[in-house]
Amino acid sequence: MSLTESASIPLQVRRLIEGALAEDVGSGDPTTEALILEEESGRAEAVARAPGVLAGTWVFAHVFTTADPRLEVDVLRAEGSHVSPGERVAMVSGSLASILTAERVALNFLQRLSGIATETSRYVVAVSGLPVRVMDTRKTVPGMRWLEKYAVRMGGGINHRMNLSDGVLVKDNHLTVIRARGETFKTMVTRLCQQTGHLLKIQVEVETLEDATEAVEAGADALLLDQMSLEHMEEVVRRYKGRVLLEASGGIRLENVRRVAETGVDLISVGALTHSPQALDISLEVQPA
Repeated sequence: MSLTESASIPLQVRRLIEGALAEDVGSGDPTTEALILEEESGRAEAVARAPGVLAGTWVFAHVFTTADPRLEVDVLRAEGSHVSPGERVAMVSGSLASILTAERVALNFLQRLSGIATETSRYVVAVSGLPVRVMDTRKTVPGMRWLEKYAVRMGGGINHRMNLSDGVLVKDNHLTVIRARGETFKTMVTRLCQQTGHLLKIQVEVETLEDATEAVEAGADALLLDQMSLEHMEEVVRRYKGRVLLEASGGIRLENVRRVAETGVDLISVGALTHSPQALDISLEVQPA
């Protein structure tokens, strides 16, 4: 992907960058306008201050070229690569005024996306050697989902639904309404099969062994084992592994994710990957020409 060709950047990302710059710059940057001469040029280096996994270097670059097409950006480290403190990540050269005005927005994207990739990588490493995949959820910052799920992939994870239209997932609140009507799992799954496309898998959230059995017998393609004890997870795996896809979710932390993986589930979804990652510490160091 060319870092300077707008056509190569997804439309939703271009709009997000433009909106972020408009939000941050407002009607102008009086500090930079008063202190930095228009003709002054130089360069700035993005430097990692903590160990982590990079994601969003191309977004970082596009922020600068959107703010000022005359700026040149060189990305020095590949997406998904591990960086150590003191390593240079990217370099921006050109108008110092433009660099200083776009600095915060560019770093905000790079730091957050790299933070997500770094956190995802920790979970992936924690379950290494086991036949399980770490997955994200829809717990993302509004408007940032495409980028945040991209960052999960850069950290070695995989994506759950990008949006509601990607699949059928019967959650606890759906079940509350269904049960209040006196309907059974079988009736519910039959209706879903009749009213949704044949390519859409039907996943049902379950909290007990009884619910798991009822959902499988009703014809569900996958189970989401929500807040289920390890013992119950192991029993569900013993009964239904290979028959339906098994996903563990709820209350999963870095400290217990390997134990959850050892139950034999196929997938582990972790909301914390996107709803509360720590931004990776990356700074921008300016050097006048």
